[in-house]
Amino acid sequence: MRYPPQDAMDPSTPAPLAFDDCTIDFAGRRLLRGGIGQPLEPKAFAVLALLAGTPGRVFTRDEILDAVWGHRHVTPGVLNRLMTLLRHALGEDAKVARYLHTVHGVGYRFDLPEATPDAPSRAVPVPASQAPTMPVPVPVPPAASHPPVARRRAGDRHGMPRAMWWLLPLLALLAVAGWQWWPHAPSAPKPAPERSIAVLPLVNASNDKGQQFFSDGLSESLINSLSRFGGLKVIGRDSAFQFRGSRDDSRTIGRKLGVSYLLSGSVQHVGDVVRINAALTRAIDGSTLWAEHYDRPYRNLFALQDEIASAVIGALQVKLLSPGESVRHDDRPPSGSIEAYNAYLQGLKHWHDEDFRRASEYMAKAVQLDPGYAMAWAHLSGSLSTVATFSNEPAEAARQHMDEARRAADQALQLAPGLGAAHAARAYLMVYSFDHRGALAECRRAVQLAPEDGTVLNGCGYVFAQVGKLREAIRSRQHLLSIEPLYIINYQQYAKLLLASGRLDEAEKYLGTAESLPQTNAHWRYSSLFLRMAVALARGDAVKAMGSALQMPAKYRDPYTALAAQIGPDRAAADTALANALAGKAEANADPHLIAQIYALRGDAGHAVEWLQHASAADLLFLPTDPFILNLRDDPRFIAFCERIGLPPPGESEALSIDQIRAANGTRNR
Repeated sequence: MRYPPQDAMDPSTPAPLAFDDCTIDFAGRRLLRGGIGQPLEPKAFAVLALLAGTPGRVFTRDEILDAVWGHRHVTPGVLNRLMTLLRHALGEDAKVARYLHTVHGVGYRFDLPEATPDAPSRAVPVPASQAPTMPVPVPVPPAASHPPVARRRAGDRHGMPRAMWWLLPLLALLAVAGWQWWPHAPSAPKPAPERSIAVLPLVNASNDKGQQFFSDGLSESLINSLSRFGGLKVIGRDSAFQFRGSRDDSRTIGRKLGVSYLLSGSVQHVGDVVRINAALTRAIDGSTLWAEHYDRPYRNLFALQDEIASAVIGALQVKLLSPGESVRHDDRPPSGSIEAYNAYLQGLKHWHDEDFRRASEYMAKAVQLDPGYAMAWAHLSGSLSTVATFSNEPAEAARQHMDEARRAADQALQLAPGLGAAHAARAYLMVYSFDHRGALAECRRAVQLAPEDGTVLNGCGYVFAQVGKLREAIRSRQHLLSIEPLYIINYQQYAKLLLASGRLDEAEKYLGTAESLPQTNAHWRYSSLFLRMAVALARGDAVKAMGSALQMPAKYRDPYTALAAQIGPDRAAADTALANALAGKAEANADPHLIAQIYALRGDAGHAVEWLQHASAADLLFLPTDPFILNLRDDPRFIAFCERIGLPPPGESEALSIDQIRAANGTRNR
């Protein structure tokens, strides 16, 4: 029996079919799961529609191939691949299939789950106002059928995300924000710019977890490519990737990220072939603006990335670059070596996982495959210097890694003097070596060259704070907030900078924003508690400060309660709390910087400096913006200590001491 090709069937006849959290919208040719459209090739949806149109019936392979392709030039392997994609879109595994069942030796069957007596009808309407996110790619009407996108808002070009050049203890400092907690008037949320987009993580459709780095790397590459077009706001990796597997609909995702458009899809790398499905949707209603399926040789990967980016830019009607000006692709190897790029993507994967040792290994492989790969050299330098400074490795190994990092940064700058990431890499080396003037100059140059690069803004935001340039640190963080609206650490760091500038109300507001989102790392919560305690101490609120201290881990609680006790009216209790903290020698020695902060708050510079001599490099780097330690800024012993280790003179820091903050806010102990 022959079936008419699925593309020729009347799409308006079947009613939408709902089961569990899935809906098959036959008329709209969309599969929704959790309210989110699943990117599917047109032929994949056609297979699903054929099987789901008659639940319980077994279709032979020949019947499916005949119905959907007319059996023209199609092998069984094509159908196998589409079934894999469909199972992924439905959220099931072939070994424990609930909907799509393989009937071995025959074909496939679609089963609906058992309905309960109270279950609603499976045929459900899908109102246009509730159109799902990221519908399946379908032929796109001519561009003229869509109203022109509104004029762009000036200055809304943003760069790539995250880039942690740091593995600092203070990296645990927390911060994140959902749109509903964005620090503006809650009754009137700011509308998303018309020309704004988030690239959601491409689904790895390869059925190989080892290929996740590849799909994530391509997603990040698209973010980088789109961010280089003027007038287009592009959300960074850390915020966009929070919606991996999310059941939020497009309107919710767009609201949380503050964008008008979403780019989503899937990628499959099989042998020498790359298959990508991509769809550009309006966040407000999930309608498709553009969609396409690509099936290209792996060696043409870079051209494929450019083609997708250009198609998206064209669909959004973003103003292209001036004649003769080209988009830079700093993240690609100049030789075009796919193997070097693959190693670079592997390195990025470990970078984002904060495994900088492994990241350095893959970046080293990338530059070995292509010695002209400046961006990989820059990342190699950043990875090695982070390992050397923060991994507590033996001194000789640390020196060797710093030497290698220095050579890598020099090579990156020799290859690409205008590469912002390379100047940032050299700045990190300098600040780790306590060359604050050199670090400041390099970061200023890096931000000038790459003002929209999230990596540079994040890393140099730390450097500006570490050399006491509070205003520049705040500007970098503010801009990064627009690129990464859900980036935890950025909000926490911003609150810390606001505290150091005496802006306590704003610090508390952004800290509240940070605390409103899920915290996947317990250390982030404790860092948040410490900031709460610091704000309370600045306000002279001993009760609140002690409340935060008592929530710290029991093993390390005594030093925190000792810090909180120093502003209370009972001096004997303050002395006892300090004695208790010092009695636990293991705990005190584990954080000499905290003990120094206690002595600084007491005004005891001698003991504070003595404990600082045992502090880690990570803690010492941030002394120029530490409000507690800056209580000693005029003490000759602390000034001499800073000069001896290479820190800027404390009197030059733009940050305020805790006493200055309290005076500026008219604080009295209570």
